[in-house]
Amino acid sequence: MATKSELRRTLSLPLLCFYGLGTILGAGIYVLIGEVAGVAGMWAPLAFFTAALIAAFTALSYAELASRIPKSAGEAAYLQEAFRLKFVAGCAGWGVVLTGIVSAATVTRGFVGYLQVFVSLPETPVIIVALLVMGGLAAWGVGQSVIAASIVTALEIAGLIFVIAVAGHHLGDLPERSGELLPPVSLAGWNQILLGSYLAFFAFIGFEDIVNLAEEVREPQRNLPRAILFCLVVSTAFYVLIALIAVLALPPEQLANRKAPLAEILSRRGEWARAIISLISMVAVINGALIQIIMASRVVYGMARASLAPRALADVHPVTQTPLKGTFLVTAIITVLAVGFPLVSLAKATSTVTLVVFALVNAALWRLKRRKDVENQPAHQYPLWVPVLGLILCLGSLILQCWRAF
Repeated sequence: MATKSELRRTLSLPLLCFYGLGTILGAGIYVLIGEVAGVAGMWAPLAFFTAALIAAFTALSYAELASRIPKSAGEAAYLQEAFRLKFVAGCAGWGVVLTGIVSAATVTRGFVGYLQVFVSLPETPVIIVALLVMGGLAAWGVGQSVIAASIVTALEIAGLIFVIAVAGHHLGDLPERSGELLPPVSLAGWNQILLGSYLAFFAFIGFEDIVNLAEEVREPQRNLPRAILFCLVVSTAFYVLIALIAVLALPPEQLANRKAPLAEILSRRGEWARAIISLISMVAVINGALIQIIMASRVVYGMARASLAPRALADVHPVTQTPLKGTFLVTAIITVLAVGFPLVSLAKATSTVTLVVFALVNAALWRLKRRKDVENQPAHQYPLWVPVLGLILCLGSLILQCWRAF
């Protein structure tokens, strides 16, 4: 029978970094490079860089808040501490859960695209089996599941290095094609870049997941901020470089029409290269789903402990020391979404919810820094303009997307 056991602090800084990189890289470049190129065209590298810039200020806000308040259900805890309104904290917490759920559904559909490079199977059974396996691994134990995710993350990084090694010769075309990649002077061109960055923003989702493992991390005040910033810097470098190679290797419209874009980039080098990157991509993408299941179940657990979700979801199994009820709930909802919705719609929905949550998190840090009664002064602090600019950028991206929709 489940008891009110505590979560176990088993995660070191290296494991935390691999965990964050796993969800960022798996959800981003392996799945969305073709979709971003279809929207931003030859400016896809600039779209990824713009998305990274928008995310960077919020990442700094997360780093300081994680140092101040190292708790599971981080966003809900931050807003509760800043505004002391359970409704606002609850909305933010459920927004994070929704982000993780929709993100996992998105990358699971991407997994099917790479699997079909090898064998043609019906999508629905593949999605259901894959998510049942990932849900079971997440329920087994956080140490085991994060170690497994870390091993796969190393494989993801090796896959991106493989793409750079095999297709990097296209970078030799930069001198004569640099004009195609320069920022446009027209409003229409920047509109393409901003719309591409809105979609590319999904690719940076993951650094914020790290804070929701706060109660399972050793020395959280020190290790959480370091892991957040490390993951953002490394993922940005990979994204911009791979996007640059992609648009130099293939026309953007050709990338946009492929379910396995990295495999298409390497196909000209031979079937062996296509097969290797497809296999790595399959594992990388499903790893992203595993990490999102872990994250969302921990947010549900933390919210239940704070009375922002049903108390039954705060149960921790005495054997696995994981929140089994929350894990099963999250896995079930992900399965329904992955089966029922297309990839681009899921990615856009995830970006929208994430930007709302990021805006609230920046507002929470601004509020805490302005308050005089806050005693806990963190080791990682940034100027007041950091959360203010983060808030403005998140709201600006949301307004642009809403304006485009109507």
